[in-house]
Amino acid sequence: MRQERERMFDEFVAARYQALRRTAYLLCGDWHQAEDLVQNALEKVFASWHRMRDPGAVDAYTRRVMVRGFVDGKRLRASREFPAASVPDGSAVPEDNARRLALLAALGKVSPGYRAVLVLRYWEDRSIEETAAILGRSSSAVRSAASRGLDQLRAILGESVTDIALA
Repeated sequence: MRQERERMFDEFVAARYQALRRTAYLLCGDWHQAEDLVQNALEKVFASWHRMRDPGAVDAYTRRVMVRGFVDGKRLRASREFPAASVPDGSAVPEDNARRLALLAALGKVSPGYRAVLVLRYWEDRSIEETAAILGRSSSAVRSAASRGLDQLRAILGESVTDIALA
């Protein structure tokens, strides 16, 4: 029984790890922190793996644990890392990549709760209902957070917001 449980968890991790890691990176903007977020979330999921009945809900539950870990971590302590104000030698970056990097930098300045909603809604192209389920919020709270998050993003990006798409 225990071996079967571990095998199923290993299969889940193998199938979903890269997607979870990308989401974590979009949340925190640092690959090392993203690895930590995913690892911490997977530890918590494994601890409750024996209670998992619906395989489809495992991914949503894992993302919820990861997003809450990110938001709680931001809330509890100030980060010792500061994102760079600009890309080093930005002239060498192609225009599409420069826009994407500008968007990622701006996303890093959006408050963590709104950032979580923006990443799930627009980067991962999840519905309002899916985002609400992952975050444990109501649909109206997700709509409101998405609107406010986009407002923050527009304020940070200024006039260049029309040139940048979220996907």
